[in-house]
Amino acid sequence: MPTPTELRTYALHCLLESDPGAKVAAVAAMAAASRTGECGLDPAGAIVPSGDIPGRPAKPELVPPLSVGRRSMVTVEGRAMLIHALAHIEFNAVNLALDALWRFPDLPQEYYIDWLRVSAEEATHFAMLAAHLQVLGYQYGDFPAHDSLWEMVGKTTEDVLARMALVPRTLEARGLDAIPPLRAKLAQAGDRDAAAILDIILRDEVGHVEIGNRWYNYLCQQRGLEPRATYAELAIRYKAPTPRGPFNLEARRQAGFTDAELHALQAK
Repeated sequence: MPTPTELRTYALHCLLESDPGAKVAAVAAMAAASRTGECGLDPAGAIVPSGDIPGRPAKPELVPPLSVGRRSMVTVEGRAMLIHALAHIEFNAVNLALDALWRFPDLPQEYYIDWLRVSAEEATHFAMLAAHLQVLGYQYGDFPAHDSLWEMVGKTTEDVLARMALVPRTLEARGLDAIPPLRAKLAQAGDRDAAAILDIILRDEVGHVEIGNRWYNYLCQQRGLEPRATYAELAIRYKAPTPRGPFNLEARRQAGFTDAELHALQAK
């Protein structure tokens, strides 16, 4: 297949790629083509997928979340299982950014540039974690994984407002809370390289959640909707998980959550 010259079509091309390494390389090439002007943007274009979404490898085996399993951070295998779980989250995050980029037409150009940035950064995160997994003696796919992040992507294919509400500002925002204690565990176990990778991921994820917040609020304004009430209704309709503390309030504030939202979150 020839390399696409339109950004949304290129994003779908990357999304359909099943090999993780090839997907990472394709996303990097797409970002470079966009920077140099070799890849234009048609926000109104009608695009039809020609394969299964998302493209993914035969492994890891996908199992229910409680069946993924955990091991002590004291062991190399235990740390590898945690790094593998994080790599799988980032692989799904690459796919969700690509899906947000191609699927929803007729949005401002800045929307597509934002999600292009997210896809490139998520691909970098996955590549760093997959490389560290190899240092530990394992490969991506060696352990089972769960698919709850992509399941919400699948539920919200018909409405960009629901997508922004329930993927970046709900599921990805949970990462802002989860990363610091995981980083502490890895550092305590002596894995400084893994801890440094999580520092990079947390920094970038604040920006990704901010993008979700910003476009969610933009869409609410465009549709004449009150953001907090609309979010509550969407969370019920789509059966979104209820966030559980402790919350990284500073990171959430940097990511665009209002004080009123943070107070309501803590009250729950």
